[in-house]
Amino acid sequence: MTEVTRPSTDLGAAGTVWPGVADPAGLLTAIAEWLAGYGNTTTRHTYAGQALGLPTKADDIDRWAHPGTAPPGWAHAVAAYAAVMRTPATRPATHAPPPAPPGRLRHLHWLRWCAARDLDPTATRAAHVKAWLADLAAAGAAAATRDKMLGAVRALYDHLVAEDVVAANPAAINRARLGLDAARKGASRTITLADAEVAALFHFAGRLPRQRELDRLRARAVVALFTAGVRVSELCGLDRGDLHRNRGRRAVRVAGKGDKDRIVYLADPVASALDEYLRALDAATAVPAVRGQVAAGTPLLVSRTGRRCTRQGIWELLRRIAAAIDPAGTGLAATLHPHALRHYYVTTAITEGADITDVAVDVGHASTDTTRHVYSSAAPDPARSSADRVARRVFGE
Repeated sequence: MTEVTRPSTDLGAAGTVWPGVADPAGLLTAIAEWLAGYGNTTTRHTYAGQALGLPTKADDIDRWAHPGTAPPGWAHAVAAYAAVMRTPATRPATHAPPPAPPGRLRHLHWLRWCAARDLDPTATRAAHVKAWLADLAAAGAAAATRDKMLGAVRALYDHLVAEDVVAANPAAINRARLGLDAARKGASRTITLADAEVAALFHFAGRLPRQRELDRLRARAVVALFTAGVRVSELCGLDRGDLHRNRGRRAVRVAGKGDKDRIVYLADPVASALDEYLRALDAATAVPAVRGQVAAGTPLLVSRTGRRCTRQGIWELLRRIAAAIDPAGTGLAATLHPHALRHYYVTTAITEGADITDVAVDVGHASTDTTRHVYSSAAPDPARSSADRVARRVFGE
């Protein structure tokens, strides 16, 4: 294959901002929405620049926004992307599109690899992803590098599938067969929350400054539902009609991955937090929803504008709560991710003696192997560490 050593020239050669892409503005908007879910700016820049091959610097983004010929909605899409990257696009345009981030693999960043082959990323298949990984290996990329890049691409396509931009995830391939299974052995990168941290999230959710009481109650309901082990996408997809009683317990019907519904039982504190929110919501609504008479598809959680909550909105909410706990932004606020709460459910349930098969059913894992991996790769309880014992020998009491 011919290597593309000057992506900025080649991408603009066809007279388009994104060769091969049928809807550049739509794809970039979807990518911006995905990146917005990551609270850490460094993570956004790493995924966008070092895995996908998108511009991350202000000048480069601005040049990309002003090609010779732009498709409808392109300038708006780039502006949205720039806002997500927290990089203002303000300088006058000189040429388009921008260069990729520096590095010997820049022409092999996923979106640039696709563009060099006039391939629409929304039409790719697993064979394309495997060919891309093979090119990375041929270029000398280490297994850990390929694994990280594949992880970013897979996460992006998970979002695109959820948003109906693509029908299937081409990057959802067997890592073991590609020789990448060793790259992630060991401790998970997902933080393991302490009981006190989760309790603090729930506490501060109900005391967010400069928020209406309804907003605080919604925040408490969100944190409470997360402690039941649901995914953020599942949380946003819940309807009022999904609430019911099952075997004498309050429960919610969750539409999981692969259109597989499951029943999630609600502990009394979780059900109470949700009921308080719904009562306040009904009181603030002109025509309150009556239990058993809600319209089909009525969202369980709604934003301040009355629309269904989005994943990005939920992520932003969690960041605000974490910031209330950690104003300096150096601890919980810098690392919290919605998945950390789901991770907490798995690790805590198994630590408390729950059967791993039951936990897998609770959280919608297709295999107990996934549940076992989450638990075994979690950071161990600090109480089991010998760090303090060794320190006492060195430093004294």
